[in-house]
Amino acid sequence: MARRGRRAWLERLVFVIVSFNLTFNIASAQLRYSIPEEQAVGAVVGNIAKDLGLHVSALDARGFRIVSGSTEPQLFRMNNDGVLHVNRKIDREEVCERTSTCIINLKTVLEAPLEVHYVAVEVLDVNDYAPTFSDNETTLEISESALPGARFQLECARDPDSNMYSIQLYKLSQNDHFRLEVKDRGEDGKIPGLYLHKALDKETARSHSLLLTAVDGGKPARSGTMAIIVNVLDVNDNMPVFAKDLYAAVLNENAPIGTTIMQVNATDLDDGMNGEVIYSFGNNVNNKLRKLFEVDAKTGEIIVKGLIDFEVKDRYEIDIKASDKGTVPLATEKSVLITIVDVNDNAPEIEVTSFSKAIPEDSKPGTTVALISVNDNDSGVNGKVICYISEDGPFILAPSLQENMYSIVTKSVLDRERQSYYDIAIIAKDGNEQPLSSQRIISVTISDVNDNSPDFPSRLHAFYVSENNAAGGPLFSVSAQDYDEGDNALISYNILRDRAEDKTITSFLNINSENGEIFALKSFDFETLKTFRFQVVATDSGIPSLSSNVTVNVFILDQNDNAPVILYPVSSNGSAEGVEEIPRNVNAGHLVTKVRAYDADIGYNGWLLFSLQEVSDHSLFGLDRYTGRIRTLRSFTETDEAEHKLVILVKDNGNVSLSATATVIVKVVEPKEAFAASDVQSSATDEEENNVTLYLMITLGSVSVLFLISIIVLIAMQCSKSTDYTSKYLPETNYDGTMCHSIQYRSGDKRYMLVGPRMSVGSTIVPGSQANTLVLPDRRLTSEEK
Repeated sequence: MARRGRRAWLERLVFVIVSFNLTFNIASAQLRYSIPEEQAVGAVVGNIAKDLGLHVSALDARGFRIVSGSTEPQLFRMNNDGVLHVNRKIDREEVCERTSTCIINLKTVLEAPLEVHYVAVEVLDVNDYAPTFSDNETTLEISESALPGARFQLECARDPDSNMYSIQLYKLSQNDHFRLEVKDRGEDGKIPGLYLHKALDKETARSHSLLLTAVDGGKPARSGTMAIIVNVLDVNDNMPVFAKDLYAAVLNENAPIGTTIMQVNATDLDDGMNGEVIYSFGNNVNNKLRKLFEVDAKTGEIIVKGLIDFEVKDRYEIDIKASDKGTVPLATEKSVLITIVDVNDNAPEIEVTSFSKAIPEDSKPGTTVALISVNDNDSGVNGKVICYISEDGPFILAPSLQENMYSIVTKSVLDRERQSYYDIAIIAKDGNEQPLSSQRIISVTISDVNDNSPDFPSRLHAFYVSENNAAGGPLFSVSAQDYDEGDNALISYNILRDRAEDKTITSFLNINSENGEIFALKSFDFETLKTFRFQVVATDSGIPSLSSNVTVNVFILDQNDNAPVILYPVSSNGSAEGVEEIPRNVNAGHLVTKVRAYDADIGYNGWLLFSLQEVSDHSLFGLDRYTGRIRTLRSFTETDEAEHKLVILVKDNGNVSLSATATVIVKVVEPKEAFAASDVQSSATDEEENNVTLYLMITLGSVSVLFLISIIVLIAMQCSKSTDYTSKYLPETNYDGTMCHSIQYRSGDKRYMLVGPRMSVGSTIVPGSQANTLVLPDRRLTSEEK
């Protein structure tokens, strides 16, 4: 408590000098604080965040922290609020030994964006040590023959405090024979000595008691004392004398232990033991020097004893004492100056101050990836550092305005899809002819940015769907690929329904947004809808999202779902019955009538065949299986019946054929009755045939228009794919009255044909085509056939 009371007058002083530098998007500032030593743990040094004008709420998110490469316990710590505290009690004399100003440099770092702030904390000295002597009492033996003016060096006191609190003066107790002389050695302090200004007389006084007091510069001052006993001896009147006034030597650092630095030499004119000289360190040589050097007592050689490090100290001044072996030994001291020469024994050190482990791929050239600093503890050329990075990568090393500070920045555009990971090798070399080097590798990950739209394998898709599909069932699927990753590559699908003409078609379609599977909400009817197209849009989940679309053409394949319809004969009540009258005298081959039928299907499904299911006399009438014409096979005889019933079966050529029947009653009349009946029925027959013809023309026209549209769409699709794709109607020769259709087209290396009543030789039925699609052999010569 008394010690703290003596320091109560000290108030913590805080000086903040803030300066900002902006280099390569990096902000740096300089703060300076001052605190007295021996502060309690947790004492506040300063509010760094406030002094830098930073918001406390953003410190944690920006990773505000102290960066230090030292592995020793930290002297300071910083809380989340940006306030700097003392982390452990600081002894200035331990931290900054033998330095006038004790400054501890700290680096603080913020990220996003990267900022480095330099903080200097000056530890102010407190007069917490009093001067002390290694011994409370020392004894000097001085011959009575010593002449006035003789000087006797004393042991100096030690005070670990610095500057004003270190030893400022020495005091010697009042006496008649000695005065105090003090020699200022600079950083080695003040050295006291006794000056004999009045000769000693052993007969008068055999000994003298003196008190040496060392006083420091504190307020109040602190002091230490040492008792000096001077014993007066009889004459050994010659002191050893060194051969040189000044001894100096040069020594390389890291010199091997046992290396002889130099040799000192002193002589004594006395004879015998009084003239035999031995060497030792002077009284003021401290223990640190004694651990580094030793003196050979007989030869005076100064020898290396410990590790010499230029970076610790570059010069030493050592006092060497030469003493004789007289009963009352006489001694002389001489200073030896040893200069240490630097050797390139320290490799450069690389410190990564701040590092962004992941950077977005859309980062502009010049974006900072990491801040690094390099240091070499050697001096001169050996301490000059050249730093560079490996060339293979989109990065460069940019120097900062501050020496030995660099930033790694991007030099070109990044692309995660091309390369998502980089190992950057940082190499630092010093300037020696045989340089030492260090290397550090940092790994940089390129984070994804949504810069790739979903990609369909083709811009145009074609699918074939059989009619009468199950409502709500899947039809087909589309798929796109996104080369991004994560949410940026997560694709959702939807059907484009913006255009008014598309809404009618897309209203009965649905799509699974996750896998692109398309469903039909209703069953398709080939006779109503033969082809349609729509667009599917694939959108990723990035922010903002990217999308692409694909056009889907759907072709409906016919199935045999329509039975033949009898167009003639048709009775008044709507049944397929008719009565035909013919003269009895007609010849063989006479056309009795023609059964007309229609099937809405196409190809085999719409190819109709006629057959006599029931006939009263097979020898009398014949039926053309393709045209439905009924003709007489022979002339009538008197024995033939006057009325004949013919039941005609009309069926298509589907896998499971559908059919209809028509009944024709043939009445055989005498020629006169036939002519009369023909006159009566001519007008009705003409009108009926005209109506049938009109219906046929309308039906044929509608079907032809629909097929023409389908063929045009097919041609357009195949032309867009740059493949051999043709589509045309094939006219059916020698056919009259039966509504059949035949379409031929090419896709890739196959030709497809939807056939009518005639089928090409060598054609084959495509599996799954409901027996109405044929694959025609490709008659184009291949390269091998040519």
